[in-house]
Amino acid sequence: MLPGLSKIVLFAGVCLVVACTGCSSVRYASSGASGPASVPGTPIQHVVIIMQENRSFDHMFNGFPGADTVRTGMYKGVEVPLVPTHLGNGKDLDHSHTGWWQQWDGGAMDNFANKGSMLPYSYIKESEVEPYWMLARNFTLGDRMFQSNTGPSFVAHQYMIAGQSGKASENPSGKVWGCGAAREALVPLIGPDGTDKPGVFPCFDYLTMADLLDARGITWRYYAPSSASDQFFILSAYQAIRHIFFGPDWNRNVISPETQVLTDIADGHLAQVTWIVPAYNNSDHPGSPPLGPDWVANVVNAIGQSKYWDSTTIFVAWDDWGGWYDHVPPPQVDDMGLGFRVPVIVVSPYAKRGYVSHVTHESGGFLRNTETVFGLPSLGTRDSVSDDFSDCFDYAQPAAPYVPVHTEHEPAFFLAQKDSGPPDDD
Repeated sequence: MLPGLSKIVLFAGVCLVVACTGCSSVRYASSGASGPASVPGTPIQHVVIIMQENRSFDHMFNGFPGADTVRTGMYKGVEVPLVPTHLGNGKDLDHSHTGWWQQWDGGAMDNFANKGSMLPYSYIKESEVEPYWMLARNFTLGDRMFQSNTGPSFVAHQYMIAGQSGKASENPSGKVWGCGAAREALVPLIGPDGTDKPGVFPCFDYLTMADLLDARGITWRYYAPSSASDQFFILSAYQAIRHIFFGPDWNRNVISPETQVLTDIADGHLAQVTWIVPAYNNSDHPGSPPLGPDWVANVVNAIGQSKYWDSTTIFVAWDDWGGWYDHVPPPQVDDMGLGFRVPVIVVSPYAKRGYVSHVTHESGGFLRNTETVFGLPSLGTRDSVSDDFSDCFDYAQPAAPYVPVHTEHEPAFFLAQKDSGPPDDD
């Protein structure tokens, strides 16, 4: 191997070389070959991942018909009731890696109290999140979707683009989470038995889905909010990938404000693969206004009423559990996860209608699905052991016209919003 190189990948006539930490870019050598628009036999040509914040399955979809939810939980071996709370409840709960281990309690799932508060033992009423429930009723809801990692947002978003986090286990220190951070910024690494090891600078250079897409000429965009006080993004996952942040992709494919996705869809510029991170006000993060359901429904409505509907899969996901109670013990596949259950809604003209998937899924499955759709190789990370959501689709069913979900706020409301910053900084 040449000095300074960490990975060389060859596929479809394309040699992709990813430089090690300390190098400034990714270099490509291509034969000119390009991959198919999608896997033969399926009509999908666009994959969209909408990443909301901090909700467990029992918390967000409690009582959904056919789904596995409970109205009582366990606290230190004692049964306690789950009580209703509001989507905008302002208390942010412990959802750190170390907190996860406390709550998991060796698989007993019985230690979710937050500094003595029983608020984690609560759920959101259907009436407060009706757009989510309507999408779930009309398409597919997964009740065995698990967060890939056992920790907070920075790590979760890395798994959504790369199926790994370079062993980072928590959110970085400082206001910038990535290669543009202050020199003293650190991100803890995973230690044994629910501990964190001393941190490293939050700038990595592993292979990501963007690299696979670039090598095949498949278009992608990552929409994320800018910080209200900093020039860099806090929850734009690709800023923590050195060769993306310092390469041409950063200015070309990482887009802010995130609301531009609504304009791009209307203008006929939806990329083949799209990630969408909400601003704080639209994120479902505790303490934010209860606008998340309308924000997501507006994005889905925009795609559903566009020329892209017949060729698109949309995954509506929540990046982590946020500290809220869930009763299903997650399978343990490695030292990073799986984490607790989070909701996922699969929206597509080919998604099974009114279907609740009980198949084990994780966020690495978004990568696996994208690889399946576009005929890409595996990243060789968590995607390689993830399910690709195939049970959620029936490509033989006719692509019925999309019926818009009712919202209280229209696209113009979100396009006119003042910048509320990134969705999570804890």
